[in-house]
Amino acid sequence: MRQAEAAGSDHRQFFLGTSILTLICLSVFSVKAEDAYRYYTWTVTNGTIYPLGVPQQGILINGQFPGPTIECVTNENIVLNVINKLDEPFLITWNGIKQRRTSWQDGVLGTNCPIPPNTNWTYKFQAKDQIGTFTYFPSTKLHRAAGGFGGFNIAQRSVISIPYPKPDGEFTLLVGDWYKTDHKVLRRTLDLGNTSLPLPDGLLINGISNGSVFTGEPGKTYKFRVSNVGIETSINFRIQGHALKLIEVEGAHTLQDTYQSLDVHVGQSLAVLVTLNGPSKDYFIVASTRFTKPILTTTAYLRYAGSTTQASGPLPTGPTYHIHWSMKQARTIRSNLTANAARPNPQGSFHYGTIKIARTIVLANTQAKINDKLRYAVNGISYLDPATSLKLADWFNIPGVFSLNTIKDGPTSGLPTLGLGTSVIGTTLHDFIEIVFQNTEPKIQSWHLDGYSFYVVGYGSGSWTPDMKKRYNLIDGIPRHTVQVYPTSWSAVLVSLDNKGMWNLRSAIWSRRYLGQQLYVRVWSNEQSLFTETGIPANALLCGLAKHKHS
Repeated sequence: MRQAEAAGSDHRQFFLGTSILTLICLSVFSVKAEDAYRYYTWTVTNGTIYPLGVPQQGILINGQFPGPTIECVTNENIVLNVINKLDEPFLITWNGIKQRRTSWQDGVLGTNCPIPPNTNWTYKFQAKDQIGTFTYFPSTKLHRAAGGFGGFNIAQRSVISIPYPKPDGEFTLLVGDWYKTDHKVLRRTLDLGNTSLPLPDGLLINGISNGSVFTGEPGKTYKFRVSNVGIETSINFRIQGHALKLIEVEGAHTLQDTYQSLDVHVGQSLAVLVTLNGPSKDYFIVASTRFTKPILTTTAYLRYAGSTTQASGPLPTGPTYHIHWSMKQARTIRSNLTANAARPNPQGSFHYGTIKIARTIVLANTQAKINDKLRYAVNGISYLDPATSLKLADWFNIPGVFSLNTIKDGPTSGLPTLGLGTSVIGTTLHDFIEIVFQNTEPKIQSWHLDGYSFYVVGYGSGSWTPDMKKRYNLIDGIPRHTVQVYPTSWSAVLVSLDNKGMWNLRSAIWSRRYLGQQLYVRVWSNEQSLFTETGIPANALLCGLAKHKHS
């Protein structure tokens, strides 16, 4: 368009404009050239696995369960070709990777068309300005209940210091609940609409129940990256005879408090330092469920190199149903304001507590019967994925796929309704907003926002009111991508909407998301610029009305 306009003026202006555009493009490419590329090819297949001792069909990546761990460095580029050999369409989402300027790569049905069986699609994105412990998993149907998940770790650049001595090594622990039942049977159970999923059959650590071994040298200190990759239950994590020094939560350095055990809710990740300062032997690593009856427990082993003594003695005890204990612990997890994160500037240089809030959104989750089937809703709307991805509909200006602000900024009265693509909240790029998650049910919730970290500023029991703002932590709240909301309680977060795109705000408890407890946040500006958002990828898959209109 700029060249067409310039053609109507003199040639000098045309060449000046062209030269400037060329310089801009060259500067963009030169910046990208400084950051390394990592290339992957993943073949996704079904395969027989035995995580709880019985054969069942799992989802494998390159024959592995769990899938391979991605290890990269801040700002590196990921080019990952997914070959779908399943019998159903498939997508992977990158839990906690912010996809700055590239919501096209987020891997959920609101931004991407699924990869059809026996075809492939290549993700291309950058670990832009991030460090920390993250995960990936399937976002389609209930595939996540069959595998296809793994770790995604981002190390700091060598020029950026870390606020603790360099560990002597590190381990990635993927902890989560597991069902013996096939994921398609679980899905049919939910589709029938008579009941929610039952209690899982067990817990796994790195795809194994009671058997994973992590070996270290006596006297040395190791980083343990721990993620809850389950679909239903919160867990508590602990190591027999060893303290856990918390150092990072989902990409943010924390105050380095020491804990005997830590709660990790569905979709959350953290990192701790563990020093092997005990007698040379094996020790139990324990994960157990929270807020369930009965309590499920699994173990792994911390082995001192050269140990010939098996782990013994009672397992270290952990909390079970104690809600106040968990909420109190959550309030102690705070940001290390003087530490550098992905950039040289300290984490505390962004004074979020001094920024004026442009908008408050209160999101209340409810359970209801709609058309005689069990559904979950947010502010009275139970979400359904349309055949056309929201991102494509937005890009191509396709009407009728979604409407902005049909979902209200607060809870509504009346019976919940089904909303085919209507649960989209319209916001403006660079707005600073407050989101309150109001849990009206006697079950713990876990909420995740793609594309962002939000500052967790408050937890409380009962119903939230504006007076609760007096209790907010406006100094060193932890920025993270997933926050728990305790039974009949609320959690409040603040977020700076600086990443343009269409972003999924969802229950991390997968059966609830599958049955409607999710929505999208459209962060928009009229400016069309590569500095705020990239254009549609050349390899973008088209589906629904986008496919018919632009075939």
